[in-house]
Amino acid sequence: MNPVNTVAKFKYVSYLWDEAKAASLAGDKVALLIYRSNLLGADLRLTNYGGGNTSCKAMAKDPLTGKETEVMWVKGSGGDLGTLKANGLAALYVDRLLSLKNVYRGIVYEDEMVELFNHCIFDLASKTPSIDTALHGFLPFKHIDHLHPDAAIAIAAAKDGKKITQELFSGTIGWVEWQKPGFDLGLKLKACLDENPGIRGIMLGSHGLFTWGDTAYESYINTLEVIERCATYIEDNIQKNKPAFGGEKIQSLIKDNRLEQAAALAPVLRGFCSSERKMIGHFTDDEKVLQFINSNDLDRLAPMGTSCPDHFLRTKISPLVLTLSPDENLNDVKSIKEKLAPAFDAYRKMYTDYYTKCKHANSPAIRDANPVVILYPGIGMFTFAVNKQTARVAAEFYANAINVMRGAEAISAYTSLPRQEAFNIEYWLLEEAKLQRMPKPKALSGRVALITGSAGGIGKAIAKKFADEGACIVINDNDSQRLATAKEVFQKQYGNDVFTTVVLDVTSREAIEKAYRQTALSFGGVDIVVNCAGLSISKPIEEHTDKDWDILYDVLVKGQFIVTQEGVAIMRKQNFGGDVLNIVSKNALVSGPNNAGYGSAKAAQLHLSRLNAAELGKDKIRVNVVNPDAVISESKIWEGAWAEGRAKAYGVKVEELPEFYAKRTLLNEIINPGDIADACFAFVSGLLNKSTGNVLNVDGGVATAFVR
Repeated sequence: MNPVNTVAKFKYVSYLWDEAKAASLAGDKVALLIYRSNLLGADLRLTNYGGGNTSCKAMAKDPLTGKETEVMWVKGSGGDLGTLKANGLAALYVDRLLSLKNVYRGIVYEDEMVELFNHCIFDLASKTPSIDTALHGFLPFKHIDHLHPDAAIAIAAAKDGKKITQELFSGTIGWVEWQKPGFDLGLKLKACLDENPGIRGIMLGSHGLFTWGDTAYESYINTLEVIERCATYIEDNIQKNKPAFGGEKIQSLIKDNRLEQAAALAPVLRGFCSSERKMIGHFTDDEKVLQFINSNDLDRLAPMGTSCPDHFLRTKISPLVLTLSPDENLNDVKSIKEKLAPAFDAYRKMYTDYYTKCKHANSPAIRDANPVVILYPGIGMFTFAVNKQTARVAAEFYANAINVMRGAEAISAYTSLPRQEAFNIEYWLLEEAKLQRMPKPKALSGRVALITGSAGGIGKAIAKKFADEGACIVINDNDSQRLATAKEVFQKQYGNDVFTTVVLDVTSREAIEKAYRQTALSFGGVDIVVNCAGLSISKPIEEHTDKDWDILYDVLVKGQFIVTQEGVAIMRKQNFGGDVLNIVSKNALVSGPNNAGYGSAKAAQLHLSRLNAAELGKDKIRVNVVNPDAVISESKIWEGAWAEGRAKAYGVKVEELPEFYAKRTLLNEIINPGDIADACFAFVSGLLNKSTGNVLNVDGGVATAFVR
């Protein structure tokens, strides 16, 4: 292997190798493989999330014989290079893997070889070997990288891809025509190497790139150099040839207007895409996406679909392109739905016809026929999937596909996989088996919850409970510092795909509208609204001021009303119902001293809940109430004057309040935020789907607060 350039300076890829770090790992081949893999996975220009795989071969002591034997460590099934750890690797005896050639019965039977990989396992704690294991095993190199770089796939998917590869690399990169990944493709790679000794890599038609080296660093630098060469060639051609995608057909709206349109439309699209099960949305208006969706070539290229198997497994065979104008009036929801319905019907029919035409006798049943990727020219790209991570990754994959089309069109002409080949991948029995191994959805999977006042106390406990049960959460508070602290906690515990944050003052309609816009852009809509934001003022009637009265009613009553009103508008766009939960109080039912403003506002909240339940039943929107009492732990309400006021009213010390409240209950229990969260979950978990207008007291048992 003779690298074209050994200078570690690149324009189109990131050189991240740290000599000191690598030297510290030199004695540990597996650690060095993980290091190299993470560097490659950190640059999305090199490979997409979950795509590609890396390997290394080294001698290790056989635990059975005590003798040295060659072992291959390779990324296991379902892993991601950027986040790969040692437990994500499969370790196999190389000699046993090679001996599988002796029992291979031909391409018709190649799927049975995956099970036989289990007979080659060296480390019993191995991850399940992936379908690409043979591709690494049959090549003799110590270190191998298989990636899906946009620049390389653009050449691999170009009409003249083989010729371009030959000329661009002067014969030092081999070519293997498109074939579904598997045992037989591994044999094809070895045959290509045997026919072209000395090559530094192999291009897989419409698929990706294999590169290698004698050391981890040589493999890494070889990979970067090959991809850099591909990217340079493409960019040089783009600059000197016609405008990308045939030039601009329409102009985008300005950024703020794009986001406003996207937020208004997202719940409508989510409703259509959730006809079989609730989906979570993602939106992007990245510049390259806009360049594609605004172009003259959109109508020609979009229906062709993608080429790389990893792309269309995530994005479906092709996107749905909307015919709405960028400045379409989206306020008339009924009219917009009437315009969109035929487009969704046509897409579902197209997908069903594709399945019917291409299916085999043993194909899995047809999956959800709704689109994953929806393109809105002038505005951006929406993606919908079973959870936020999958929706976001689908967007990343389609962005990769756009880059591939852009590059292929610049150097030749883009070609996609034939529909039958695409189907054979999408409905591959091995892929189906992988899907069947996925964890069962949690109770709140596919649902989005906005919980006011969720940066602390009861609201935070509800948010955590819902997140634990699979929901996407909108964390908010009127205290930006408190919100920042909550964000740090949620980021560490759940990761970025589970939640978003927004500063929210529930006394401001503008702030509420902004919060819902962010909710729609982040997740596509909302399913659960929890009105939990609150404050408390405890004073004798003669000490209550107009300001006290106004703020109590503005936060507790008016805030609940507007948050519910705006949330219901989104739920109606989605048209699959929803839940409104109002965290009220025992004080809505029980009279007590020094509590005229707070108690009457709580009573108003309770009755407003009943009124909303009566009105929204026709929309399948359930409205229920949870009445806590004396939840002191982590509560901002109990800081300062309120606790002092209640202690004074009952003739006890502030520090004695928890015990005082517990003793007056029938169960003699202290109530914690988690108890309220459990009650909220009971209402939205699916077990009480036919309950609305109900009140659930979580107060340890206060007889005077019994509803009946």
